Amino acid sequence: MESLPPARKIVHVDMDAFYASVEQRDDPSLRGRPVVVAWKGRRSVVCAASYEARRFGVRSAMPTITAERMCPEAVFIPPDFARYKAVSRAVREIFSRHTDLIEPLSLDEAYLDVTENKTGLPTATKVAKAIRQAIREELSLTASAGVAPNKFLAKIASDWRKPDGLFVIQPCDFDTFLPPLPVGRIPGVGKVTEARLKQVGIATVGDLRCVGLAALEGHFGRYGQRLHELAQGIDRSPVVPDRPAKSISAEDTFETDILLGEMEELIRKLAEKVWNASRRETRVGRTVVLKLKTSEFNVHTRSMTPLAPPASCEELTAIALALRGRIDLGPGQKFRLVGVGLSNLTHIEPGASPLFEDAALAG
Repeated sequence: MESLPPARKIVHVDMDAFYASVEQRDDPSLRGRPVVVAWKGRRSVVCAASYEARRFGVRSAMPTITAERMCPEAVFIPPDFARYKAVSRAVREIFSRHTDLIEPLSLDEAYLDVTENKTGLPTATKVAKAIRQAIREELSLTASAGVAPNKFLAKIASDWRKPDGLFVIQPCDFDTFLPPLPVGRIPGVGKVTEARLKQVGIATVGDLRCVGLAALEGHFGRYGQRLHELAQGIDRSPVVPDRPAKSISAEDTFETDILLGEMEELIRKLAEKVWNASRRETRVGRTVVLKLKTSEFNVHTRSMTPLAPPASCEELTAIALALRGRIDLGPGQKFRLVGVGLSNLTHIEPGASPLFEDAALAG
């Protein structure tokens, strides 16, 4: 077996049915009832579902109309992201009492490196217990936690005893815990990769362990090495505090499918939203991206990296509209979604360009 890297103490904390739980906490009449956080509408999707709603099969990202059909008695509540962000900040404050090495993944989950912790607790398990207790007592919410020597295993562990659970994976558990796991439990292995693995006879982590590194790289390229290491319980990726966003984007799903030629006003509004968000960033987006989803749910993206980053909302909008001309799916093709984004975010030294100076003055 491959030698393991130096052990760390990683905790993965995942709030239980976060948005729905906040709604149930703040409105006692919702407690014990199936709650679905979603805008009602033919094209909207579920943002979160309480555990009462999940018993009926309702899940996040499911079309709202499907959720209504599966659970007719569900209470549908439009999301209040400002409130969820405030609660998320309160959770983050609890984390920060124990460590500064916090890597948020979303509003409701984060990795913590507690190899050394501020409170002097002797084990990562005691840190996880203290965090969960504080969340319960101070915020009247529950969280599940996983404790392990690395991020990969900590994330698996946090899901093991949900909701309101704690699970610990020690290095001595690797050879008994990992082999029976379906490969789909590996974070990053989606349905497509799982299907490809099964095509070559790999259904469990144990099967993955039996395949040589060269064979995995032959099938999956560089990702083959990652799979090989994860099968052994090896994950060297550090906890990265405040990982910077890779892009800034906004998108809109239409009530009814529309033609490409009918999108100009929508693209202009989305470009303005993205530009306003970019003004709050310390980095500059160099690449403009246009995303479209057809009626058949096929996603098409087009991008352009001009010689200089867009210097105004008008310039960003013009590029996004120009990218629309690079979509050639026939005049009758209809679309259900459009998105505009800025990627390739880059720090620019003060004084390096008029754009940076303008942004600094505007801030």
